[in-house]
Amino acid sequence: MSGPSLPIDPVALARDLLRCPSVTPADGGAQSLLADVLEGMGFRTVHLPFGPVEAPTPNLYARLGEGHPLLCFAGHTDVVPPGDGWAHDPFAAEIQDDRLYGRGIADMKGGVACFVAAVARRLEQGPLNGSIALLITGDEEGPAHFGTKPVIEWLAERNELPDFCLLGEPTNPQALGDVIKIGRRGSMNAVVTVAGTQGHVAYPHLADNPVHRLLAAFSELTAPELDQGSEWFEPSSLQVTSIDVGNMATNVIPGEAVGRLNIRFNDLHTGTGLTQWIENVVQRHAPQADVAVSVSGEAFLTQPGPTVACLSEAVRTVTGRVPKLDTGGGTSDARFISRYCDVAEFGLVGATMHKRDEHVELQTLEDLTRIYLAFMEGYGV
Repeated sequence: MSGPSLPIDPVALARDLLRCPSVTPADGGAQSLLADVLEGMGFRTVHLPFGPVEAPTPNLYARLGEGHPLLCFAGHTDVVPPGDGWAHDPFAAEIQDDRLYGRGIADMKGGVACFVAAVARRLEQGPLNGSIALLITGDEEGPAHFGTKPVIEWLAERNELPDFCLLGEPTNPQALGDVIKIGRRGSMNAVVTVAGTQGHVAYPHLADNPVHRLLAAFSELTAPELDQGSEWFEPSSLQVTSIDVGNMATNVIPGEAVGRLNIRFNDLHTGTGLTQWIENVVQRHAPQADVAVSVSGEAFLTQPGPTVACLSEAVRTVTGRVPKLDTGGGTSDARFISRYCDVAEFGLVGATMHKRDEHVELQTLEDLTRIYLAFMEGYGV
């Protein structure tokens, strides 16, 4: 395929996607629009709704080519709610002063549009050497239970795992070319519930204060330094996020105390190991306490090698910047993909993501498209 039917302009496609009000869990027509564009380019597409039948999560997988290497671009079309106070309609895709405004333009419909435009430009050069795929979910901004995780498992069952995956999250804090993410910290939450016996503060011998035991446990948990960091990761961090007793009175010992904490941990730890540590500490101070732990992702690292170097060189060629290889920030869907193949993240500038009047410079859409194209060429597809 060649000629004007190829969507080589990332701005036009990004504006079309922005006009789809795909606030999690709604799709707003975004994935159908994207599927139509990709099918017009020759991709084989399949819609993969996972989750409850009455409210499934929309997912889209598309592939062009049958051979290897198989390069996969991963991303999401869902966005967070826009909120109030916008100067620009969040779903009108308005352009002003060489900026494109809209909820999700940075995180991350702009990145999706740039990759599709880059593939279109690659196809103008001739047939692929291998295959290109897209894994697009509609549940990255939500619970993420029925998005990328089951899709990558579906690919594994069909022996269709990519050789490398590029995730288009907005990795750059200030300028395009700042940062390539080659890993992420793990994240876990714990809820500790300590039961006691309610009573009058003037008669403490007739009560059992659960707050004291909860505070003792949390004091022990927060006292030590978890580690001093590793080669690619900052030190792990435990933060107490809440201590609640629901007590509005000053003369009542509460009957229950609930504490919550979060740990962002590096590759020196596992969720299982940290869970055991928390349970052991709580057991010493409050043997009957309930400890509920949820691990949303383990720490992972894609060791820098030829493919990461290829991506870094593509960034340098277009922007003139040598990007920092980094593992900071929150979690992303790369935590699911990393279990099956190497993955790195690079996308637009994220300075306005999740903010009112989210926007990107028009030039960055063109530059990111050129970076993705240069990476495809260097990778050999």
